[in-house]
Amino acid sequence: MNRKEKLLMLVMMIATFPTFGQKYNPAYRYADAYKQYQNANCPLEKDSIKHFVYFSRDRALIHDHVFLQVQRLEGAQIMYSWRELEPKKGEYDFSMIHEDYKYLTSYGKKLFIQLQDVSFRASYKAVPGYLLTDEFDGGCVASNEEEGWVAKRWNPKVQDRWAKLLVALGKEFDGKIEGINLQETAAGSSDEKDTSFTPERYVECIKENMSALKTAFPNSVTMQYANFMPGEWLPWDDKGYLRAIYQYGNDIGVGLGGPDLMVHRKGQLNHLITMMHENVYTVPLGIAIQDGNYTGKTGADKDYNEKKDNGKNRDNNIVPLLHAFAKDFLKVNYMFWVNQEPYFTGDVVPCLNN
Repeated sequence: MNRKEKLLMLVMMIATFPTFGQKYNPAYRYADAYKQYQNANCPLEKDSIKHFVYFSRDRALIHDHVFLQVQRLEGAQIMYSWRELEPKKGEYDFSMIHEDYKYLTSYGKKLFIQLQDVSFRASYKAVPGYLLTDEFDGGCVASNEEEGWVAKRWNPKVQDRWAKLLVALGKEFDGKIEGINLQETAAGSSDEKDTSFTPERYVECIKENMSALKTAFPNSVTMQYANFMPGEWLPWDDKGYLRAIYQYGNDIGVGLGGPDLMVHRKGQLNHLITMMHENVYTVPLGIAIQDGNYTGKTGADKDYNEKKDNGKNRDNNIVPLLHAFAKDFLKVNYMFWVNQEPYFTGDVVPCLNN
């Protein structure tokens, strides 16, 4: 048997017995990790995790919401865009945050801010209008997600304005709110979209923004969502970019986490899930269950349609599985459950309201 015939036979073995290939393929090392939690059920066992409800920018929905009556739900995670908070250069409007903080406090609930500088809609730019000028090199650029915009986080002038926003927010809310997180690292760019962008510079700018966040909020929990990094793909093309972000956060006291708790998907398993599982941290870890995750999808999936789904394709309640996985495999301190119906009221609330 010649070399070509041997190679062909090996390929056929792998195709015929996929577990043979998976066993020796590091990309599949956590593919079956979820199986040990398949027998988890409701109500969720007691834990030290702080559970929040993620409302995205739909802040009005917190009023008279069912979560206000669920003791184990600590509060609400609400997204506020940079554009909303700084309508004019150097002029800040935090009235929305004050209003939400006051309302939640009246019910004994806490506020966790998600600060938005990225959008996943082509029609919305989350940065202030004054940034969209030559002075700031346009301020933002089309993200790698193709259907949205990301602030030029790597531009020093944009970073300076971002840091000033953080300082202003810290003066108002540090020590009052539960925490604040920066959006995911995945929404980067490429040198094809912006010649000033490089993956190496992106790593450094994320670190710089994390440092600015920690300086502005020394008392409230700070967190960077770090899921994917432009210029690498784990485990095969590991440039150390994502690892560097997780190491730096742990070094300076900034918590780490990310969106989309996907226990079956290689992309998530080999990136943020690997980062959380394989290391020991002294900072808080957080994981977000976002749109689509209750059915094993993400809002970015091409075949996902929330309106068409609307619970029709729900086979079973995977909330216990997600909780057990996050608690034991990831050892998180925070879980952010998206307010997506009918799953939140039908699945999350019964599991937590024990």
